[in-house]
Amino acid sequence: MTIDKKQGILLESGTNEFEIVEFSVGPVTYGINVAKVREVINSLPVTQIANAHSYIDGIFKLRGNVIPLVNLSKCLGTVQTETDQKVIVCEINKILVGFKVDAVYRIHRISWTQLESAPDVVGTDLVVGIVKLNEKLIILLDFERILAEVNPEINKKFADVPIASQDLVHLRQNKTILVAEDSRMLRDLLVATLHTSGYNIIANENGQVAWDKISELLSGQKPLPEQVQLVVTDIEMPQMDGHHLLKRIKENPQTEYLPVVIFSSLINGEMRLKGEALGAAAQITKPEIAQLIDIVDRLVGISS
Repeated sequence: MTIDKKQGILLESGTNEFEIVEFSVGPVTYGINVAKVREVINSLPVTQIANAHSYIDGIFKLRGNVIPLVNLSKCLGTVQTETDQKVIVCEINKILVGFKVDAVYRIHRISWTQLESAPDVVGTDLVVGIVKLNEKLIILLDFERILAEVNPEINKKFADVPIASQDLVHLRQNKTILVAEDSRMLRDLLVATLHTSGYNIIANENGQVAWDKISELLSGQKPLPEQVQLVVTDIEMPQMDGHHLLKRIKENPQTEYLPVVIFSSLINGEMRLKGEALGAAAQITKPEIAQLIDIVDRLVGISS
């Protein structure tokens, strides 16, 4: 399957819609955002690596790139039902990675409002959300979390932040950042790091909750510029994605002043153009949080 990124929704910005590739592992149907997918290929010869993570079958070569292959059936604890598996080649956090799946079906265009949060039960920590299409349930997985599990160096970058001086921490304590991030793990890491750096944080689990919070602050007695100085948002989120949140902020005369920083694993050439068109002040690829803090300092008028 070739993913044509020059057609349809992928040229549009801020529509609160996205496209998913539907695939299966065992008896369950899953989905992945098209924006993460480079291509879908048949299985290739794999070279095993000593001491690799148990989810990794090995590495393969594709178009001059050496790519690790993550076996999703091992990751999800299911039994493969197909003998002729497919590989979904993705780019996440600027890292190329292949995910072995049983079968790949079709692409669906859906609204983020159709994505429901996963029930808070055991075994859903890898689930971003669930989409119901024609009585079929499609589960969207947290591929960033899977990648972080097989490559712990990614999470280390969240803690790789220079220790700030007390004077700098004091300056940051006068600034409040509104954060929109649906992954609980990444939200907690992001909030903890920004807070340790000195910033006050208003954390929100998706773009809709973030916009509702902004609307609530607008109706308060204090002017919004005294309450929030900057927004940091992910792109992929249930109910309202980061691009649509950015569009709402920039189209409203009461909020258009707010600088919005996109902090996402989806930042590539196409997504960067979309963010720029919508008015993003900066766009940073996860998990480069040290770069994020430097840019936030500059945008809120703090010099280190």
